[in-house]
Amino acid sequence: MRYFTNVNDIGDLNVALQEAFEIKRDRYRFDTLGKNKTLMMVFFNSSLRTRLSTQKAAMNLGMNVIVLDVNQGAWKLETERGVIMDGEKPEHLLEAIPVMGVYCDIIGVRSFAGLEDREYDYNETVINQFIKYSGRPVFSMEAATRHPLQSYADLITIEEYKTTERPKVVLTWAPHPKALPQAVPNSFAEWMNAADYDFVITHPEGYELDPQFVGKARVEYDQRKAFEGADFIYAKNWSAYSGDNYGKVLSKDMDWTVDSEKMALTNQAYFMHCLPVRRNMIVSDDVIESDRSIVIPEAANREISAQAVIKKMLLSL
Repeated sequence: MRYFTNVNDIGDLNVALQEAFEIKRDRYRFDTLGKNKTLMMVFFNSSLRTRLSTQKAAMNLGMNVIVLDVNQGAWKLETERGVIMDGEKPEHLLEAIPVMGVYCDIIGVRSFAGLEDREYDYNETVINQFIKYSGRPVFSMEAATRHPLQSYADLITIEEYKTTERPKVVLTWAPHPKALPQAVPNSFAEWMNAADYDFVITHPEGYELDPQFVGKARVEYDQRKAFEGADFIYAKNWSAYSGDNYGKVLSKDMDWTVDSEKMALTNQAYFMHCLPVRRNMIVSDDVIESDRSIVIPEAANREISAQAVIKKMLLSL
């Protein structure tokens, strides 16, 4: 595997799950696979779980790791072609990327959507430049439209906790004070569709996701109705996708907060969230602290998904 940006890159999901569980049983079994190999992790945006889990995963495989925080420890980088570089950005990504490539064997990139230009974001302009110009295998640590390492970990978690072969999984929008990208819900929807779960997306009108990610999911505008009989509730905020509203906050309706009254409508569902989470906006304290909250095991599986991806890349070198 040379690139990992979406669910199609991982191959057969059953095989991917078997590989993940093999790693989870003994994460140091392949601790010499990455000997004398270097992972470069490039961050254009903040991170906690992605940074820690991916670095730990690479170390489990015996790799050296270089972490570059573009906005703190490097020159500010221009990302667009054709601009006259007479401003505060002294280096262009088109020179920086191949330079990064000569210092490493694999590159992980984290670059969020700007939420100003939908075409620019949905063309995945930044990570695609790394794929084109680095000369190295590249994987996404969250890009403008997807967060595949998170979704892979989500799938692993659901497989561990499900009690029926085809559980009902509900992705619910919830309020947030800031405009957030659609990457996590897009990616989660893509992976849940690929897993062929009974998958429902619920959100207020105006928050429809790109149809390519919605796929065969059922869309329900009544959150309480969507929750009925659910086995897993995955809460996440996202900003508007459509038309002139792209990147905008259309609602902060607190009636969409996931609380115990709504969870009581489910089939004793597990609560999931990618973290960080705004308590008492996205989810109430009692729900996230309950014994049906699996946000910490979900976060722990980020190490497993990252290690599975990096392992496949090392084997392809």
